[in-house]
Amino acid sequence: MHHIQKDFSHLKGKLAGFSDAQLDAHFTLYGGYVKKLNEIEEKLKGIDRALANYSYGEYSELKRREAVAFNGSYLHEMYFDNLGEGGSISAELKAAIEASFGSIEAWEADLKACGGSTPGWVITTFSQVDKTVHNYIMFEHHIGLPVQQKIIMTMDCWEHAFMIDYGIKKADYLTAFIKNINWKVLNERFAV
Repeated sequence: MHHIQKDFSHLKGKLAGFSDAQLDAHFTLYGGYVKKLNEIEEKLKGIDRALANYSYGEYSELKRREAVAFNGSYLHEMYFDNLGEGGSISAELKAAIEASFGSIEAWEADLKACGGSTPGWVITTFSQVDKTVHNYIMFEHHIGLPVQQKIIMTMDCWEHAFMIDYGIKKADYLTAFIKNINWKVLNERFAV
């Protein structure tokens, strides 16, 4: 499968607290993950699988990094999709968040605490196991997401997501991110 980089330039000039320079840099980084995913998948087509082993092998290394490039591509797409103008939270999602966290404000506080706890990602999910909403932290694109989760929202907490606009003031970025949540997208992800 050939993965295509999506165009998210429609977000430029529309997100309070996100400069065009910040977004352009982030779009470029996301494009790098798509390029690497295609490169890895192409190399895997013709590689000698008989040489695979735990210590080292080209096949083994490509397989170890495949999930990094895949999740790096698609977590970014989910991230850009869940930013922008998009109405308000649905009654169903609001009820699920309140049942899990007590209030929307408590969920936001937990989201910020998670954001301050990882250099990677914060993922808001609906668990197929306990039927509640969770915020999970991921230290890399492929490490930290429990199984059987429906992803409702992704929040990029890597420095590349905020350093141009906020320097080391990550907390200010997290506040700006929350103000720019596209609730229409979250509502749709939750309803599926």
